[in-house]
Amino acid sequence: MLNRKRGNLNIFRSAFILGGNSEIAQEICLHLVQKGTKKFHFVSRDSKKNEIFLKRLKDQFDLEITIEEFDLLKGDLKAKPNIGFYDLYIIATGYLGNSILAQNDLDEALKISRVNYYSLIPWINSITTEDRISKPGYLWILSSVAGDLGRPSNHHYGAAKSALTIFCEGLHNTLNKKPFKIRIIKAGLIYTSTTIKKAPKILCASKKYIAKKLINKPYREGIEYLPFWWLIVMKILSILPKSIISKL
Repeated sequence: MLNRKRGNLNIFRSAFILGGNSEIAQEICLHLVQKGTKKFHFVSRDSKKNEIFLKRLKDQFDLEITIEEFDLLKGDLKAKPNIGFYDLYIIATGYLGNSILAQNDLDEALKISRVNYYSLIPWINSITTEDRISKPGYLWILSSVAGDLGRPSNHHYGAAKSALTIFCEGLHNTLNKKPFKIRIIKAGLIYTSTTIKKAPKILCASKKYIAKKLINKPYREGIEYLPFWWLIVMKILSILPKSIISKL
């Protein structure tokens, strides 16, 4: 049960994470533990990749942790995932992919679309059941500012993230009067193993910064840009001439 009293340690007693190998999701979980979250369920393609992180959680904290392996590229899109009752659900899956390769390689193009959008629909639908949305809870979706602009260097990824954002924004508006809320995080560049050598570090926010911002105001809903100044950046980019955008 959620406890929304100001200053109360236990903001979310339990959390479900789709994308358990995500560095951002793991950082969020560390901050959740500090706020009193005791129960976690991690879903990832390969649980061996986060063994060190899970061992850290088990060794340092008295937590209830369960693990589930699921490959978004192989799962049956028509199968309904079995998801239990949690205070907080986090969807943090992502695959940047190679847009240049995807122009000529259909497998790569579909992989980018599947991991970042349409493989997530069965999971989101299974989380937002009529029974679950009738009770307080939160779903945090990690999207991207890449969905705001069709850049040549990542338009496949951006298109998938844009579709995810629009889908979840519509869901948020649909659940407007329900106690269950949707939070859509449009993240800018974040310094992780994925962005090393692909983006200047000075332009990247740290994982800790993103996690702190989310945890410090846990009951926000709707679309949110992190860091906040990416909203300004994307608005400026949207009015630039195409000749400049084509070089980004």
